[in-house]
Amino acid sequence: MASSSGGKRPGSNPGADKSRAWRDRTKLTHAGNTPFENHGIVNPPVYHASTVLYETVEELRRKEKAPFDYVTYGRTGTPTSWAFENAVAALEEADRAIAMPSGLGAIAGALYAFLKAGDHVLMTDTAYFPTRKLCDNQLAKVGIETTYYDPMIGADIEKLIQPNTRVIYMESPGSHTFEVQDVPAIAAVAKARGIVTMIDNTWASPLFFKPLRHGVDLSLHAATKYIVGHSDVMMGIIAMKEEHFMTVKSQVHGMGYSVGPDDCYLALRGLRTMSARLAQHQQTALRLADWLQKRPEVERVLHPALSGTPGHEFFKRDFAGSSGLFSVILKPCSDTQLTAMLDGMRLFGMGYSWGGYESLIIPSNIAQARTATRWKADGPMLRLHAGLEDPDDLIADLEAGFARLRSNLTGESAAE
Repeated sequence: MASSSGGKRPGSNPGADKSRAWRDRTKLTHAGNTPFENHGIVNPPVYHASTVLYETVEELRRKEKAPFDYVTYGRTGTPTSWAFENAVAALEEADRAIAMPSGLGAIAGALYAFLKAGDHVLMTDTAYFPTRKLCDNQLAKVGIETTYYDPMIGADIEKLIQPNTRVIYMESPGSHTFEVQDVPAIAAVAKARGIVTMIDNTWASPLFFKPLRHGVDLSLHAATKYIVGHSDVMMGIIAMKEEHFMTVKSQVHGMGYSVGPDDCYLALRGLRTMSARLAQHQQTALRLADWLQKRPEVERVLHPALSGTPGHEFFKRDFAGSSGLFSVILKPCSDTQLTAMLDGMRLFGMGYSWGGYESLIIPSNIAQARTATRWKADGPMLRLHAGLEDPDDLIADLEAGFARLRSNLTGESAAE
């Protein structure tokens, strides 16, 4: 923190940060970075802080009036968290961003900031399952009603709006099934009715989709995924225009949300290389998707960049690229066959996350998690994350897995 600033947050005044004029790869490299306020050190230092001292009563009272724009207490923010938040805000074309301890924390904090007892939220039926659980359990407990809607509804969402609707929540593409929503159409309807819009933008990252450019009010991320990129930090972030900052920050601060400085440092370090990593994730995923489409064991590949995926036309219109996460629907097979395939994978690990450097694969049963739409497939679904390995090695791993699947037609063991 520069002594001349008195602990003032850099770039906290909308429009003051010159990084807004930079292109994305430049923002990734330099946004949120103030080396000459830190003895010329390139990476922002890690500030471990709880107590913050004030030299005078005048200073204490002045900073109390704007506690989130100064270093006032460890939980309100430090130069380490500000560096990360300002970098993401610049990339999202937002005025502000707020770091949260997890992606679900970002979702919960954003929803609670705009909802109270008696309010109503419209939630996409393809939302991340923990988001659905939050709505069905936590929001319901405090008298907030949720209606799930078909993600492909577009401007017809106006028919579902109630007098007490306060939030419309999107996730595009949808979790596991990857439907791409008509975000501008939904945002326009909400804007005309004074309803706040939010979107889970984790899949695309701020590099490949910029929600605020399309009329959305808040963009949410599980920064755990592509922003961090190394499978070692839990982190969420909320990006927004200045008009919503105090509403959200006051809510999450009052709920006790705080992020550790070491996690913010690692998240910022991951952000610096996100462009290079995502380019490889995208390239590998598209190659795997193309290969899988030709496999006799595969019924369908669900990937927004493929023409058969619902909303592909919106993907082509609104997105600058695709990430490494997609799903495949296999032709009907037994659980024994599927288990033989998955248990023997050498490079594709089984784990409930994604966005890191390693490839992942999990079986997915989402029929029970849909209420506004009906999901039906005769065969099992697998969700894949294409990591940073050589794609030829990943294809060989999948090919060996399909060989085990085929050889277990009657449950016998497959040869390695």
